[in-house]
This record gives sequence, C-alpha cells and structure tokens, in this order.
Amino acid sequence: MPNYERPRERFIAYGPESLNTYELLAIILRVGSHNESVVELSRRLINHLANLNELRNMTLAELLAFKGIGNAKAITILSAIELGKRVLQNVDEKIQVSSPKIVYDLIGYDLKDLKQEVLVALYLDLKTNLIVKKEIFRGSLNQSLVHPREIFKYAVKYSAYQIILVHNHPSGDPYPSKQDLEMTKAIEKAGKMLQIFLLDHIIIGQKNYISINAFEEKKQLNSF
Repeated sequence: MPNYERPRERFIAYGPESLNTYELLAIILRVGSHNESVVELSRRLINHLANLNELRNMTLAELLAFKGIGNAKAITILSAIELGKRVLQNVDEKIQVSSPKIVYDLIGYDLKDLKQEVLVALYLDLKTNLIVKKEIFRGSLNQSLVHPREIFKYAVKYSAYQIILVHNHPSGDPYPSKQDLEMTKAIEKAGKMLQIFLLDHIIIGQKNYISINAFEEKKQLNSF
C-alpha cells in the first residue's frame, strides 16, 4: 500500500475525520496476520456487522470467534470502546483528598526515594476532590526560590478552591525545617489574599510523613 493511502499517514495529513471506520480500527489494531493486512482484517470485521452498535455490544467471546481476532486484538478493541464510552459519558472518577494519609498514598511512593527535593501541588475543589497535580519545583527548597505565582497560576487556571503542597526530604527525615515552615506561611498568606486556601503541606520522608498543620497544632499545644 502506498504511503499516502496508509491510515496513519492519512490521519497525520488530513485528520481522523478523513478516515473510514475500518481505517480507524486498523490504526487501533496496528498489525494484521501472515495472510491478511490489518486494513483487510478491519474492513472484513466492519463489513460483518449490521451497524457499529453491534461492535460496541460484542463480548470478548464473540470477537474471539471472528477469524483473525485473537486475545490481544479483542482486548484492544474492547478497551478502546470502553474508553470511548467513558469519554462520551464524562465519567468523573474523583479522588477525595481528605487526609494526609490519602496524600501519602497518592504521591508518597513517587517522592520518598528521590535524591533531590521536589515540590508538588495538589489542586482541589471545594469538597477536596483532586482536580490536578502539578510539579512546581525541583531542587533545594526554600521560600526565596519557590514563588507563590508558580503555585497559584495553576490554581487560577483550573479554578481550584484550595491547595495541598507536598515535598520530600531526600535525607529520609520528614521533620520540617525552618525553611519549610517559612515557605508554608508565605504561601498560606498569599493564598488568603487570592481566596485560594492552603489546606496543608505534607513532607514525605523515607518511611513516614509529617503534616505541617498537625506539626504546628502539636507545637502550640506543647507551648501551654
């Protein structure tokens, strides 16, 4: 098949709207068999159906019964269909970040073994559902290097109501430093001005973590 007739090349040149349904399926399946190209296989499968609803409702066993479709191709087709359903239905798989432990479970394993400090911001809605997480800074963390605008620009972009900061200590000890506390206060102050609230700042160590909110509350109790 000449390059200009191949589905991937036509996709790049003219966009997905220019492709036939069997050509889109051929891109998903990627390869055919020894006796049949992927385009021929895809055309034969589509022509076998009365309409596309049949493809959407086919089971794994039904796809496997079709000549040329094995486990890998059948699973690929059904996965693509399921993904399409979720996109169209706008299935919202929300993660509610309601405690420091959930923060650790969400991101702690990615940070605890790093050899340099990394600051990540979790952007949340009013009900503490996660909107998005972003890496803000990588290096030696202190108030002068981490500017509030780098944190709050994403909060504005994603209409976040509140933020949780997370960073690691390569030493393995999550005990907050003076710089950690100063930076937290600076971000908290800036957030109040923007009415975007800093919910907490979690420090990840090698084996555990510390919430600066909990740390400050404990320090205040011990001062009485």
